[in-house]
Amino acid sequence: MSVLVAITGRNNEKLITKLQERLPNTLIEQWPDCKNANNVDFVLAWNAPESLWPQLPNLKAVSSFGAGVDSIDLTLLPEHVEVVRIVDMQLAEDMAEYVLTHVLAQKLRLKEYYTKQTQQTWKPKRAFSNKHVGILGFGELGKACAQKLVTNGFKVSAWAQSNKNTANVEVYYGDEGLSDMLSDVDYLVCLLPLTQATTGIINHSMLAKLPSHAVVINVARGAHVVEQDLLNALNSDSLRAATLDVFDQEPLTQNHPYWGNPKITLTPHCAALSDLNSVIDQIADNIERLNMGLALNNSVDRTKGY
Repeated sequence: MSVLVAITGRNNEKLITKLQERLPNTLIEQWPDCKNANNVDFVLAWNAPESLWPQLPNLKAVSSFGAGVDSIDLTLLPEHVEVVRIVDMQLAEDMAEYVLTHVLAQKLRLKEYYTKQTQQTWKPKRAFSNKHVGILGFGELGKACAQKLVTNGFKVSAWAQSNKNTANVEVYYGDEGLSDMLSDVDYLVCLLPLTQATTGIINHSMLAKLPSHAVVINVARGAHVVEQDLLNALNSDSLRAATLDVFDQEPLTQNHPYWGNPKITLTPHCAALSDLNSVIDQIADNIERLNMGLALNNSVDRTKGY
């Protein structure tokens, strides 16, 4: 069994050390320092170079280093290669807390008061009374966020690809259902997987269907948002505010217009960060299962992309 770590944009020394401790009898190498690509069975990937995949003729499985698989071009992998992802229950709790916090921050005008503090301005206002949250995407993270919001007194709706019966959450599906939900939500939270169908989904057309007092909160992927469309909506007062944790290019460039927009709250892709030990356990377990010929955990439907 030979494992290749192909994760770009980060220091992987700690990751590889911990993984090697967990799998002492497994050869673990880091791209591009791979002695024999023909022996690689398993790749741990995040933004791996597209040129890598044709060089691995005996590849059997690929694990994303995250909860999504959008950093892997699935069309470049042979059909027999299984793709898995990371599922971290603490991740769901962290995401739910982040979403609840920022919905409340927008409801309670906290950004407005931070600005007033710097101006030494004393001008109290009532909190917004709006309490309807719409969630785009109703997988594990979406359901965790919905439950947290419902517990804290919010009305919650969600949009999914198919009808799902869930207590205390009205689920919409299909294009018609999406339009119906958008017209009535006060806070729109994006938790969709990034696929060809969802890239650029938060665009002029979608934003125009929201009430002008609505707030967009994106904690999924930056590519879900057409940046100029969002800026236009905010600058024309057809959208009240936005909270953004993910961006098309990360880190966000210093001259990006998001930085200086008073209606935008930014966080540096920190809404839910996986615990490295939990990630190592899942990856090592799947490597062992592959070696023993067992079914892998958290397998991805490659036709759906999640």
